[in-house]
Amino acid sequence: MHVYGYEQTGYQGDPYQQQAQQHAAQQAGMNGMPGPGPYGDPQGAPQQSLYPEPSPPSLADAVRAFTTGSMPVEDFQAIFITSKVHCPRGDRPGFLALHNTPTPVIPMFSSLKELRRYAGKDSKHFSVSGAEILDLLPTGYGFALDMEGEHRMVFDAKAVEQMVDFTMRRMYG
Repeated sequence: MHVYGYEQTGYQGDPYQQQAQQHAAQQAGMNGMPGPGPYGDPQGAPQQSLYPEPSPPSLADAVRAFTTGSMPVEDFQAIFITSKVHCPRGDRPGFLALHNTPTPVIPMFSSLKELRRYAGKDSKHFSVSGAEILDLLPTGYGFALDMEGEHRMVFDAKAVEQMVDFTMRRMYG
């Protein structure tokens, strides 16, 4: 097997590799049973872990945890940039902005349920990732997340700049 141009098999003189191969051959011949497949079980199917990886919290869960103080800002930002965010839209492409705030903000929502609570059942919207939001948001604008929700969050333009910096460091080091 080659991964990024490097040979992944051991060299011929590797005693541990030879020992593992001998053990597998012995296992294959025991009691007339077929040997393990490529994934370690007789049929060759992947084994399911007894402890599956937990799924990451949803953006709505992250909003709730962050606003109640049980999630650090870095964890929230990491979830935000990979989550789907829903934005109301008008007839023309782009964000709808609220200008009756100290700095203009874009309303956005962690779920369609939250969006519909704010804009109505038949509202037009688009959905993008949090990272795309940070890339597309006009300079000088903030955003309000889940405006009608129990755990409303407002990020002013300076907070958005900090999120962009965090995302750039996370993506590019």
